[in-house]
Amino acid sequence: MARHEVVHEQRLGRDCTVLVSHEHDLRAGFAPSVGMVGYSLTHRGGELLGQRGGLAAYRERGSSFGIPLLHPWANRLSARSYSLQGRRAELDPELAPVHFDPNGLPIHGMLAASPHWSELGREAGDDRAVVAARLDYGAHEELLAAFPFPHELEVAAELAGDTLSVNTTLSATGDVSVPVSFGWHPYLALPGVQRADWHVELPVRTRALLDERGIPTGRTEPVDIPGAALGERAYDDLFTELGERPVFALEGGGRRIELEFGEGYELAQVYAPAGESPRTATGGRPGHQDAAADDYICFEPMTAPTDALVSGTGLRFVSPGASFSARFRIRVSAPSG
Repeated sequence: MARHEVVHEQRLGRDCTVLVSHEHDLRAGFAPSVGMVGYSLTHRGGELLGQRGGLAAYRERGSSFGIPLLHPWANRLSARSYSLQGRRAELDPELAPVHFDPNGLPIHGMLAASPHWSELGREAGDDRAVVAARLDYGAHEELLAAFPFPHELEVAAELAGDTLSVNTTLSATGDVSVPVSFGWHPYLALPGVQRADWHVELPVRTRALLDERGIPTGRTEPVDIPGAALGERAYDDLFTELGERPVFALEGGGRRIELEFGEGYELAQVYAPAGESPRTATGGRPGHQDAAADDYICFEPMTAPTDALVSGTGLRFVSPGASFSARFRIRVSAPSG
């Protein structure tokens, strides 16, 4: 038997793909037709992703869980309109699949549970298992209504040994450069371990100062957060400078989960709500939309700061005919001792 396998399964009547590493007893499930969301990551049978409302709530109302893609912006925007590259966009929920936070701010882009993805293929061998999917953003008027920059997205999820890699490529297909401000939102958890006992490592150097809505003020502060038990700490923080080796870690109960920021991801949002729903994060800022009562911590790879489409701060652009790629990795291990 090969060390890796690709398994087909159905969830809510949708075709899904499970990548399997037999040697490490690791399984990663992705649903291409439901936003290419990573809906499960299990190690020795234990679920490592915060499920919240699960795939059903994600499909029905865009309530995030698992490992969702946030595109064409991650986190929040401070306004319902913006202008870039000579084009103005209005974020009208009557015209585009826009979601809003409790303050009425657009949040997490427009691809939650998008049915517009098509699977490109899947393969398995001794060294890895892979599934890839594509979305032609420019082919859908309701998407262009709020982000008028034609492009294509490709996402490839690869499981090799104890590591899940997610590679995202944006290719500009029109006659205008495309701003890059996407991110991912992995909800990580340790089954059978109390939140207070989760050991967390954050390789960060500076934090953005946010207003009461969670929007950057333009100022930052230096930070040094030693690895320690999560305890009662809560986070909803944007970190603008990461360490030399940006590997965020969650450990406890005989498992260690490392999330490594690879090429393309220079910023991180860390989200760990405390208390019962509804929750608020450190400093009294509103938490993410639809916060649920189960415990999780999110290390979110971001290509641009919160509110970049409105502020223009930290934006990169992909020229017509060119591409931009970004990658992050999740490694699951069982440390000895």
